[in-house]
Amino acid sequence: MITDVGAFPPLRPWQQAWRLLAAAALGVVLWMLTAAQVPPGVGGPRVQWMIIGDPLVALVCLVALLWRRRFPVVIAIGVIVASTASVLAGGAAILALCSLATRRRPAETAVAAVLSVLTSLLTADLYPRREVPEPLWLLLSFPILMVGIVVAVGAAVGARREEVRSLREQVESAEREQAARAGEARILERHRIAREMHDVLAHRVSLVAMQAGVLGHRPDLPADQVAELARGIADGSHQALEELRDVLGVLRASPDDLEPPQPSLADLPALVANARALGLDVSLAATTAGEPPDAIARTVYRIVQEGLTNAGKHAPGARVAVTVEGEAGAGVRATVRDSGASRRIAGPPASGFGLLGLAERVALAGGELDHHPAPGGGFVLAARLPWPVREGSE
Repeated sequence: MITDVGAFPPLRPWQQAWRLLAAAALGVVLWMLTAAQVPPGVGGPRVQWMIIGDPLVALVCLVALLWRRRFPVVIAIGVIVASTASVLAGGAAILALCSLATRRRPAETAVAAVLSVLTSLLTADLYPRREVPEPLWLLLSFPILMVGIVVAVGAAVGARREEVRSLREQVESAEREQAARAGEARILERHRIAREMHDVLAHRVSLVAMQAGVLGHRPDLPADQVAELARGIADGSHQALEELRDVLGVLRASPDDLEPPQPSLADLPALVANARALGLDVSLAATTAGEPPDAIARTVYRIVQEGLTNAGKHAPGARVAVTVEGEAGAGVRATVRDSGASRRIAGPPASGFGLLGLAERVALAGGELDHHPAPGGGFVLAARLPWPVREGSE
């Protein structure tokens, strides 16, 4: 039920105009029917009032209807009472009653409806008539029927307005919710892109920087080792550029395009071999019973990649042990442990977001990430990921 006077939107000028014109036209019809009942040749104050005063009162009532939405009860009661002295104001009284009924407040509408019936009885004897007055029950029948129709129409209009207003609010709420979801999706997509950029490029660029650091701090290296490091820098730079193109290709691709192949556990030996070729002493022990889901396998690969990258940055010359073990139902555990730096060199600048992005990636996969210095020296990066049992595998 509508309880707010300002719940309805304001009427446009043309909407206001046609309502007032309809009320005026209905009043003119009632006035002409009443004038036709006046006996010929009858004069006096009442006939003069019918010609002069009646239209003036009706005009005032029509003007007052302009404020019926701001002051609905006052305007409706005032116009209905004023229609007692003006047949021509009957149309304005009907419009005022209908407008009040659209608010769907039974108490206010009932008072105005009863008052409308009473004023119609008083208006019936306002001017002289040629015919014999009808019985009281007949005089009441038509006003009650008319008032009932007006109130029903007003209530229906009010219900329709309330429904439209409710639908409009639902649409606006849905639009706000959609905008919020779109904003959240953009933030999540930015985080995903940041993780992919770091996972794909940070490892490669860190190894290139490590090789360049060796060249800068070891001027006594033999020519063949310098040439090998230079080739490694060139190859690493080329691979980093290719991987950057792959990432940008994914960002530019349409939803229908196929995604490029994603790394899995089968790519771990190649990742470790690449790290060995760049001077890291890495051992790999992978003992998984079966193949985990793609998302879990990809996350394990990123964990090992980040661990090797950090070992190359912060623990040059260290021995690095990579272990991956697990089975369906028991989960997967990936650990990268280094023995600590054997020499001190100025490492490449750290982005500071590697472990943060990795923790978010592991959390999205439903796992737990742990990283801490080892008691005997070195650093440990470990993660435990779920590996659900597929249906029909038992």
